[in-house]
Amino acid sequence: MVTPQSPFPFLNGLMERVAAGPQPPQWLVHEVQQRVVLFLNHVLMQEPLAMERLVRQQGRIVRVQWRVYSMALVITPAGLFNLAPESATPDLRIEVTETSPFALAQAALRGDRPAIRIDGDVQFAGEIQWLVDNVRWDVEEDLARVVGDAPAHTVAQVARRAAQALRQFVGGAAKS
Repeated sequence: MVTPQSPFPFLNGLMERVAAGPQPPQWLVHEVQQRVVLFLNHVLMQEPLAMERLVRQQGRIVRVQWRVYSMALVITPAGLFNLAPESATPDLRIEVTETSPFALAQAALRGDRPAIRIDGDVQFAGEIQWLVDNVRWDVEEDLARVVGDAPAHTVAQVARRAAQALRQFVGGAAKS
């Protein structure tokens, strides 16, 4: 099988060069993780059924890892996420096995999920899988709260068209 080549060859080794260089300060890593948790909880709060399902998993810890980056999340009594201490033993480990950020981006644009390795509690993994399959961020609704319904709908339509064109471009570049 022929491996698709990047239309931007200079990006291929960029992540490796960044990862090999100086690491970000711990406070910055913590702040980024806090913002990810806030975003995840924002999306979850729009889906009461998702929160209901997570309440049954309260106190459980999932560690998500990609390359050298990882984040441990604990399920709160409210059915939301919070950062778990890095030293906490996870009930579930999810590792994204694809190391290339470019390949991950291509897969995401095609609508494919990345290859992952799962280790730990099967029932907990099933709940996380349910979240992945059923919970979606309604960007248009959030944008409508800021700019109104009509402009949000227009922006969302333009974004969907741009995403579709980008998917076609990436699909065409991968076939070449």
